[in-house]
Amino acid sequence: MQLNFLKDNILTFNTLGLSPNLLKGIEELGYIRPTPIQEQIIPIILNSEKDIVGLAQTGTGKTAAFGLPVIEQTDISDLTVSTLILAPTRELCMQISKDFESYSTHLPGFRVVPVYGGASIEVQIKALKRGVHVIVATPGRMLDLIKRKVANISAIRTLILDEADEMLNMGFRDELDSILEKTPESKRTFLFSATMPKEVARIAGRYMNNPVQITIGKQNAGAENVRHIYYQVHARDRYEALKRIADFNPNIYSIVFCRTRTETKEVADKLIKDGYNADALHGDLSQSQRDHVMKRFRERTLQMLVATDVAARGIDVSDISHIINYNLPEELDIYTHRSGRTGRAEKSGISIAIVNYREKNSIPLIEKIIGKKFEKMPVPTGVEICKKQLFNLIDRMERVEVDEEQIAPFMGTVNKKLEWLSKEQIIKHFVSLEFNRFLEYYKNTPDLNEKEEQHERQGKRQKGERPGQSRHRKGGYARFFVNLGKKDGILPVRLIGLINDSTHDRDINIGDIDIKDNFSFFEVGERYASKVMNSLKKSRFNGRTINVEPATEEDRGRKKGTRKENRE
Repeated sequence: MQLNFLKDNILTFNTLGLSPNLLKGIEELGYIRPTPIQEQIIPIILNSEKDIVGLAQTGTGKTAAFGLPVIEQTDISDLTVSTLILAPTRELCMQISKDFESYSTHLPGFRVVPVYGGASIEVQIKALKRGVHVIVATPGRMLDLIKRKVANISAIRTLILDEADEMLNMGFRDELDSILEKTPESKRTFLFSATMPKEVARIAGRYMNNPVQITIGKQNAGAENVRHIYYQVHARDRYEALKRIADFNPNIYSIVFCRTRTETKEVADKLIKDGYNADALHGDLSQSQRDHVMKRFRERTLQMLVATDVAARGIDVSDISHIINYNLPEELDIYTHRSGRTGRAEKSGISIAIVNYREKNSIPLIEKIIGKKFEKMPVPTGVEICKKQLFNLIDRMERVEVDEEQIAPFMGTVNKKLEWLSKEQIIKHFVSLEFNRFLEYYKNTPDLNEKEEQHERQGKRQKGERPGQSRHRKGGYARFFVNLGKKDGILPVRLIGLINDSTHDRDINIGDIDIKDNFSFFEVGERYASKVMNSLKKSRFNGRTINVEPATEEDRGRKKGTRKENRE
């Protein structure tokens, strides 16, 4: 059964069946009208016994959609666990718990406890032993508490899986199965996800009872008010392109997504060194360090938060202007999660991808997922950036509030100091004082846009080679065999990411990639050959040992079939 939101059916929170004390709490939070997902889900939870699968993007109001009716149906006099909420990260656990506390401000005695890794388990055990109505947990820590016989979920009435697709992407399948098997069959289950891959569908089919499916917008689609842009540059120019994007958007408030912790640290360190208000968020930070970074970001003393996908889960920050994909995610569905962090609450946002020639082939695939087209934009030139910064400076000057009373005592000295300058000269001095660093930095800077015709000429040269003459023989590229193919879930973009991540080098020249069912071939510039082969041999893919070796002459002519050697 599937329900779709009808825009004409406009409700208010007063008409949804919530108690006065709960209404008072959400009114103080500034809630006026329910969002589409809240309009549909709150009445179903309150007025039926159905399970629910909610497909909606980040920022649609899911927490209130399940949180308000769950609190409404909680017997506050009974201090046993009635609801378990599982979420992928500690940040999201903390956010959900804070939201529940805010909703229940006028319901004394209501207790919610977040439990997650990276914090003292003894403190969490003490909180649970005092009695609790709702547990919000990450799967790993929850399973640990169950095994210690501290958390008893055998009698819960409600189970909520928030961001189920992300929990599975993070490898929590076994933990989820172990936890769900210990819950009573009589419970109601509410599953929320931005996407519906096979593993999420498996959980719904195995643990849910004929659920109602609520779809807000198109499944897997991106937010309607998000504009999608990509810039095409050489891999070596990726960081310079990022800086130009930041400089071209003086009021940027963004999350920059990287694939690995190492890359996140490197990019953030470079931005900080170059004078940008930036910092990193990744798995190597302690909880206090993460809290400090997020506090600065929420207070907007940081303009650019550089993060991995895992570290960014649970970030609930409004008014983010730009999402920047420093690298596209290996799992292209994750792009939906990333871009959904801007354009919230009916505001507009921009999602940017920085790609090289080969990575641009992923753009049409993402367009199919989100149901929207990308705009290809040229990387701003130095002149364009200087103009943008100058106009921003003038706008700030025009809008600044002048407190005549406060500055009056100083104006006599100021006027006397500047009396030798004309009005035009004062303006020139003012602009130069604020603007010289941009003019100097961008003087004679090169065009960063990667030219398609360069690749077309290269392709024509390659097609003109004599039969049997390979680029390997010319000294241009080395060709390798790797024991990963379509059946392993490998795609060109994932193989490129694997090479870059294992070598910690984004400037490696990667040639042709040929993905077979059980194995693949790829080419890299000859000077990188040893580095790539040695690095990949130390890596693993989805738990599997990687076998990589130079391709043989027989392999170079192979189009189909299997390779004759022992494979794992």
